[in-house]
Amino acid sequence: MEITSVDSFLNYYERVRERTLRVVNTIPPGAMDWAYKPGKFTIADMLRHIAAMERFMFAENVMLRQSSYNGCGKELADGYEAVVAYFNEMHRESLTIFKTLTDADLNRKCPTPGGEMTTWKWLRAMVEHEVHHRGELYIYLNLLDIKTPPMFGLTAEEVQQKSLKREV
Repeated sequence: MEITSVDSFLNYYERVRERTLRVVNTIPPGAMDWAYKPGKFTIADMLRHIAAMERFMFAENVMLRQSSYNGCGKELADGYEAVVAYFNEMHRESLTIFKTLTDADLNRKCPTPGGEMTTWKWLRAMVEHEVHHRGELYIYLNLLDIKTPPMFGLTAEEVQQKSLKREV
């Protein structure tokens, strides 16, 4: 997907974030510090990571500044309410930055931790990063037997029920 318009990107990205928030809203407060094994991201770490990367790497880089991502530890936000507030605030700050971009800015190179990249490709990578971690959240929550929302309104089973039966 090539991004050619800031407005269309922002519209698309907000729809991606809405799907992520549907998953975030299913996280019970007591599950925030759960990880599937020691040394791996907790659910709270994942939310802080998505938020901090969006704001302090992707948003900084598209403004032609060096990344200032310093991790995703509890010092950023601890406890259910604080983590969710941090997640939402970093997104709000990032959107404010993204809204200053022009369509022409999308085609310029920006710095990234791995070298320069075209800005629209870096924004696409940001969306892919969020979707990757959203998938992990689904797995974490499923491991905890927490019901998660279907991504696009229907479960795979519901799609199968509504589909034409074909000969195998």
